[in-house]
Amino acid sequence: MVLRVFRRDGDSATELVGTAVLLERDLQAYVERNMATLLGVRFLDTEVRTGPLHGGRIDSLGLDEDGSPVIVEYKRTRDHNVINQALFYLAWLRDHRDAFEALVVRRLGQEAAAEVDWSNPRIICIAADYSRYDVHAIGEMNRRIDLVRYRAFGEELLTLELVASVAGSAARSGSGALAVARPTAEQRLAGAARVVRALYDDLDGRLLDYGDVHSVQLKQYVAYRRGPNFASVKVQVSSLLVYLRLDPAAVDLEEGFTRDVHGIGHHGTGDLEVRIASPAALVRAAPLLRAAYEAVA
Repeated sequence: MVLRVFRRDGDSATELVGTAVLLERDLQAYVERNMATLLGVRFLDTEVRTGPLHGGRIDSLGLDEDGSPVIVEYKRTRDHNVINQALFYLAWLRDHRDAFEALVVRRLGQEAAAEVDWSNPRIICIAADYSRYDVHAIGEMNRRIDLVRYRAFGEELLTLELVASVAGSAARSGSGALAVARPTAEQRLAGAARVVRALYDDLDGRLLDYGDVHSVQLKQYVAYRRGPNFASVKVQVSSLLVYLRLDPAAVDLEEGFTRDVHGIGHHGTGDLEVRIASPAALVRAAPLLRAAYEAVA
């Protein structure tokens, strides 16, 4: 279904007709200036040359809230090559981790560079439209890809609509083992007690049932996104830690159940920590989970 935009004029409704921008570079420049607001990604660099072997230029590079490297590619109109082009550049990015992390140090500092998570780099394609073949194709690629459709409405309005999103999977070494030294969220879950795995399955189902939600397996946790993250789940030996994008000051904190972690180092996005160690705790957490989901609408 194509997004339709209307202007309210008393009791009347007038549909606004969206168009593509005249110049692709104008779209790119606007998104780069406002990348954190529009995409939840910290902008790093533009028109990044990939050298003679790959022979191209990445439109935009960024770092998302999970520490995942992000490639953003733009097309003014519909162009199936935008996906292939981004995948081509992803291969370059994986081979040039040191250069990317050096860029993060220069732009965002050493602390941000230390948190870069290479387990599942991300591609965001922004174009005027996509075909059903594009949407199907990204599901077959096993890469973390978001297809975003834009429409411009005069000089004042721009819409960004998530057409399709694929979570991809964590990178693996040639032997098939996960290519990180520490246990990943996936490995922690596999090694957790049966009761914890059951709790996670229940929690996962609840979060995904909210609708327009997808989950992403990262190195340290599983992110649940509705645009930006609204929940991050870290698997512990005997419980689940859920970090929610809610203001802890607006919540009645309970020792052993909820905790304010603002300013405290932790893996995951969100300042409210919820510990879920039993089915009863999951039921108690349900209103907080829902509130976090609705807060990012």
